Amino acid sequence: MTETEVLRVLEAALLCADAPLPVASLRSLFEDAISADDVRRYLATLQLDWQDRGLELVSLAGGWRFQSRPDMQRYLGRLNPEKPPRYSRAVLETLAIVAWRQPVTRGDIEDIRGVTVSTQIIRTLEDRGWIEVLGYRDAPGRPALLGTTRRFLEDLGLRALDELPALDAEGAEQAMDALLLDTPEEISRSDETADS
Repeated sequence: MTETEVLRVLEAALLCADAPLPVASLRSLFEDAISADDVRRYLATLQLDWQDRGLELVSLAGGWRFQSRPDMQRYLGRLNPEKPPRYSRAVLETLAIVAWRQPVTRGDIEDIRGVTVSTQIIRTLEDRGWIEVLGYRDAPGRPALLGTTRRFLEDLGLRALDELPALDAEGAEQAMDALLLDTPEEISRSDETADS
């Protein structure tokens, strides 16, 4: 198989995929006749080939995918004038605490926030696929330990949690808000401060 053919196969698979594809899956396209290092080299070539286009090839926590470039969002938004989901300040604060302090229990979140965390907030984040139960703390009541998911990383365009911005004086909620607004999928938050 020539390099051009390999690039065409990889490009087609990535453009048609519903989710990011890991290198191992991309290797299986060629019945493992190509090494993982070669696949990565071809992916780097594809990245260069697509550098001046409206799409870009990116590596995320779940693998590789094509996505629209951030500067294309204002145009693409005209095709689907639906407003992006809006999240309350309470939801964003809770997500920030889980992202930066995981694994955490609901009690830990309440201690940090200083208010009760409603079940609806946790359910909203679980329904979005951003948090999940990682296990249970060995303590009375065996409270669930919450952490972020691979989808959380993918939706924010991150490969790993260590790519989250460092926390400074502005706090976790503001950092999460800024991070969410910089994602390829524009996600905004409402000015609500209620916990519902």
